Amino acid sequence: MIYLDTFSFPTNEEEFAYLFPKTGKNVLTCYTSKYPFGLFSERKFPDTFEFGEITIFCGNNGSGKSTILNVIAEKLKIKRDSPYNRTDFFDDYAELCKFTLEERISPDSRVITSDDVFERVLDIRRINSGIDTKRDSIINEWVELRSGGTDTRLHGIDDYDRWKQVREARDKTISQSQYIRSRLMRNVSERSNGESALSLFVDAIHDNALYILDEPENSLSPGNQLELKYFLEDSVRHHGCQFIISTHSPFLLSLKSARIYDIDSNPVKISKWTQLPCVRVYKEFFDENSFRF
Repeated sequence: MIYLDTFSFPTNEEEFAYLFPKTGKNVLTCYTSKYPFGLFSERKFPDTFEFGEITIFCGNNGSGKSTILNVIAEKLKIKRDSPYNRTDFFDDYAELCKFTLEERISPDSRVITSDDVFERVLDIRRINSGIDTKRDSIINEWVELRSGGTDTRLHGIDDYDRWKQVREARDKTISQSQYIRSRLMRNVSERSNGESALSLFVDAIHDNALYILDEPENSLSPGNQLELKYFLEDSVRHHGCQFIISTHSPFLLSLKSARIYDIDSNPVKISKWTQLPCVRVYKEFFDENSFRF
């Protein structure tokens, strides 16, 4: 499914007209930064970016690919959790941008950034800390109940749960670990940081929506990057999603049918993923070291 069809950034002439209006009043006099104005002035963008079901902006660190995604998200009013670098000029810059839609954008659409991934990992670590404390308490409870000094008679229906605990603790077919697992939520510490990060995408991405992913490979191992690639492809094929992604991960760049804009080229152009400099670096490295395998 395609929701965002085209997007155009302001031309150099439009930026200049805004910054230096014919009234002679320079709008920069009260500010120290005009970002994002001027960021792409030396780079020739296409008149219009055209989008497919998966569109990727690829470039080196500092190339502006995250800013491109932030401008698109701001213009489309896509919801997000993490803040981003913006100035008082950001709204005015977004106002100069233009876009066309093929389908109405669902309110489920959202921006997912590497900061969101990092927060997910931290949240799970905080949960784990609480789980470890609760586990110690349940172990002590199990030992106490196994000792046999606890009254197992029911004193009304409110005692039913307590009675079940005693029965489970004294059941010789139930080990301590089984008892703890039955009393405790799934121990999320069994997930690695990468698996926890991957779970964010699985939980956040719903059917029939547009998602803007800013370097989603952060915190993911190569294996989990591949898992994310397959998940995104499945979300497009079977669940009506559209993705706009910034990345330099070769695994994500190989997403099937992705339209890839090479932001490092001037003028910016569409490239095959195998022709991108960041992918060629990997290939050359492995070619040079193939004798080690």
